Amino acid sequence: MDTKTARSTSTGTLIFLYDLHTKLFTNVLVDISEKDSGNRMNTKANHIAWLTGSLVQERYDLANMLGIDMKQTSYELFKDHKGIQDNVAYPTLSEFKKDWEKISPELRNALINATDEKLDEPFEMPGYKMTILDFVCFCVDRESYCIGQIGLWRRLLGYEAMKYD
Repeated sequence: MDTKTARSTSTGTLIFLYDLHTKLFTNVLVDISEKDSGNRMNTKANHIAWLTGSLVQERYDLANMLGIDMKQTSYELFKDHKGIQDNVAYPTLSEFKKDWEKISPELRNALINATDEKLDEPFEMPGYKMTILDFVCFCVDRESYCIGQIGLWRRLLGYEAMKYD
């Protein structure tokens, strides 16, 4: 994988992780039924459908920050970092996958072309002041966390473990 084409020296490793997560997102959802995607197993935990939609929304939010004016199909369910909602029918995993496939190459291109000056711009979210680069790092880390949660749900629901190939 060639990450040396990034304009900023700060994003090379992040691009590697971004590409890995792009693939793992698809892998972790393999064979999960729509019924199981909304199963919370009598807990208050975030189900697979919410985790999936939240991951997609985070990529769109980051893309918007880098100048790409796009929204996921389920924007209203996830805007402003909205948490899981009881008694809401979430979209299918295939709908989320389509939005993921739509935004991922666009955001990757924006990350590769982001300058150090852009990445050094300030960014604020409740309780935190950081740079855009800090937020990119946060998002990449959160993707790993959420993919891991979906991987755990796979096993709890009786599916085989996610494949890395």
